Amino acid sequence: MSIQRLHVPDALTEGADLHLMPEQAHYLANVIRLPVGGSVLVFNGREGEWLAHRAEGGKRDVRLTVERQTRPQTPPGRVDYAFAPLKHARLDYMVQKAVEMGARRLSPVLTRFTQVNRLNLERMTANAVEAAEQCGILSLPQVDAPLPLADWLAALAEDRLLVFCDEGAPVADPVAALAGAPAGDPVVLVGPEGGFSPDERALLRAHPRCLVLSIGPRILRADTAAVAALALVQAVRGDLGPHGASR
Repeated sequence: MSIQRLHVPDALTEGADLHLMPEQAHYLANVIRLPVGGSVLVFNGREGEWLAHRAEGGKRDVRLTVERQTRPQTPPGRVDYAFAPLKHARLDYMVQKAVEMGARRLSPVLTRFTQVNRLNLERMTANAVEAAEQCGILSLPQVDAPLPLADWLAALAEDRLLVFCDEGAPVADPVAALAGAPAGDPVVLVGPEGGFSPDERALLRAHPRCLVLSIGPRILRADTAAVAALALVQAVRGDLGPHGASR
């Protein structure tokens, strides 16, 4: 049986004592019933992964003692993900899958046809943490506050490669397009299911480092498009493929 992983905010050093938040304490004590002396893995997104064991304490005051580091901290990924927000469960799914795919940053972008204009950033962060806990990820993504498309585009760093996933783009070879695109860490942008307006498409295509990319001949739901686009970009320009390491 695999050891439970927990994200904690505390600094991690050998011998450190950790007092868990009520939700985590309840989970360890009452859901998985971790006994005193039982082991868990903890990480904070800064100092790698550490083995810890449950120390003596009350039912509500669950304490952990850090023993040793099991994995050093890994650098964050090279691919950012920007998206038009979705409703509740589908947004939860999209955030979790983006984290699993190694997204370094999650940026909600408000467009003309965006379904949701108000976001619960705490919920987004909690979903990102849960995905990292379950998938062995050590670096948590940055979660940005939502911005209108024009403002987000104006704030984009000049050296980034904007990968604009456009359902209106001609279906061609996306692997060759990504491999031949200018240097720069990619920022993948997926819009709402209503698509981008003509004005928004023109604004994005005018960006000097924009790669307009088709991710296939079928119209995908936005949460499905997230997985497809990130898998494609990671394989060619991220940490899964030969081009990422040299660019």
